[in-house]
Amino acid sequence: MSFVITTYVPEGIVMAADSRQTATIEGTTPEGKKMPKFETVTSDNCFKLFLFEEQGIGVSVFGETILGGTPIEHTVRLFLEEYNEPEDDILDVVEKMMRYFSRHYPRADTAFHMAGFKAEGKISVPHVYHCQVSRNEIKRINVKNGTDDLVYGAAWGGQGDVIARLIQPGMKVSAAPGAPDVPNPPILWDAMSVQDAIDFSEFAVFSSTQMVRFQARPKNVGGPVDILLITPQGSGWIKRKDFLGDRYLPF
Repeated sequence: MSFVITTYVPEGIVMAADSRQTATIEGTTPEGKKMPKFETVTSDNCFKLFLFEEQGIGVSVFGETILGGTPIEHTVRLFLEEYNEPEDDILDVVEKMMRYFSRHYPRADTAFHMAGFKAEGKISVPHVYHCQVSRNEIKRINVKNGTDDLVYGAAWGGQGDVIARLIQPGMKVSAAPGAPDVPNPPILWDAMSVQDAIDFSEFAVFSSTQMVRFQARPKNVGGPVDILLITPQGSGWIKRKDFLGDRYLPF
């Protein structure tokens, strides 16, 4: 499991992801009897957020992130080496990536957020997509249903219950019996700056990580937070974990 979030505001798109990789293990006894399945953490250093530098496109992955026995980073790299073309726009990349994953891993419970800007006339138009491999589903999520009218907001994937409880409408403000539901104060996405979108995205991952830490539940969100910014002027990393050495030497 994972937690990723994509926040899209008028001047840019911010993508953030945690770094925890988990796996479900099913063993057998020496007699061949199946043992109960259990989930274990295999890494807190998994890369789930990627920048396709030539096109300025961001991709975050959630759900099943070990495919063919290897981390999702390996699978994405193979796709880039074989199929990525500098002249591809965001829709080209979305369709190519879905064809690649659907062909190689048709039953994978793997999903993506894919985001970038596409030139439409003289205007750079943001495109944000949700893709799900096993359902062969591609859906643009930053437009009103059935139209090309842009909307601003945030979409998340993976272990999203924590942030949903924080910002979804209809939360109770009183524990008293019979107390009415009242709307949460709204977030004004249309008026949000890029820096606020960065701060919100990091807050969302951090809050999910910490709540999962304290609750009696599988610890399937955690590790460092990676953050990517995509704008019409260019794209780049706000935060990205690095490789380190000498981590276990005495101080």
